[in-house]
Amino acid sequence: MTDEQLPAPIAEFVRATNAGDSDAFVAAFTDDAELIDWGRTFHGRDGVRSWDRTDNIGVHSRFEVVGWRWEAADTVIVDLTVTGDGYNGTGPMTFELRDGLIGSLVIAPTD
Repeated sequence: MTDEQLPAPIAEFVRATNAGDSDAFVAAFTDDAELIDWGRTFHGRDGVRSWDRTDNIGVHSRFEVVGWRWEAADTVIVDLTVTGDGYNGTGPMTFELRDGLIGSLVIAPTD
């Protein structure tokens, strides 16, 4: 973990999830975002909203940031503990940032 603040779109991703604010959650992503959750792919904000409904806020998920690091100039890996009525556990999420928003999110182990 660094002393830097979590990049704003990712901080909003966490805040919106914990607040149960689906509109703010979706707004943290670009119009053409891609979200990949263990091989399932969701496209655009409609896809992100669908995933949010079935796998995130819709199942009362809550996030706690355990740590994070820059992987590249526009890529951040965040280790999150997830609790709620769906998946529960700790693991990495890889965010690619673009134009001040989340352009892609991959939920899967990192090498």
